[in-house]
Amino acid sequence: MQQAAVKNETPCYEPPAAGRTSEVTVYIVDDDLSFLRSLSRLLRASGFHVIAYASAADFLAELKPDMNGCVVTDLMMPGLDGMALQEALRKSGSPLPILFLTGHGNIPTTVQAMRRGAEDFLTKHAPKEELLASVNRALARNEQDRAERVRLESLRQPFMLLSDREREVLRHVLQGKLNKEIAADLGIHERTVKLHRTSITTKLRVHSVAELTRLVQAAGFH
Repeated sequence: MQQAAVKNETPCYEPPAAGRTSEVTVYIVDDDLSFLRSLSRLLRASGFHVIAYASAADFLAELKPDMNGCVVTDLMMPGLDGMALQEALRKSGSPLPILFLTGHGNIPTTVQAMRRGAEDFLTKHAPKEELLASVNRALARNEQDRAERVRLESLRQPFMLLSDREREVLRHVLQGKLNKEIAADLGIHERTVKLHRTSITTKLRVHSVAELTRLVQAAGFH
């Protein structure tokens, strides 16, 4: 099936939610072309930048890690349905929140979708205000997740400077081992361990084991 009205090339709008500064896109996925066009018009009129797809396969073919926004998708679609799309997003590591908007919802499916992290599960007859509120929540969640990823990346970046041996020494330090114990475990001289520890603290810009431990925990270093 071809993409509907397909991708919107109109100028981007400022998102309506307060405090959101980066451009975001609402990706709509629905095989009902009439509803797809109608929902696209509604969201564009409400100030959102929209790209519409008539199938999950079309959307996934253009999925990129740096996509910013959320996905609004039908549940029942030929080929890949909404739940399969949600699972594909999860497996790809995509951070895009997903909102189900469907005429075929049921309680077990809703529960399953929400447990997998769906932002919301609405019927296609939901009031406009409810739909817009859900989209705004999804975009706000996306913004928070992006900010957290940026924060973690900045914390993890210095660890990329460590050599393999320094990483080994670091793991032993975090276990509370003394320099002579680390030297014995790694089969190196104690003086070499001291040099590695100095290099580690310099590269990571910390001055104590306590600081080092806090940084490692915050960065999720393994």
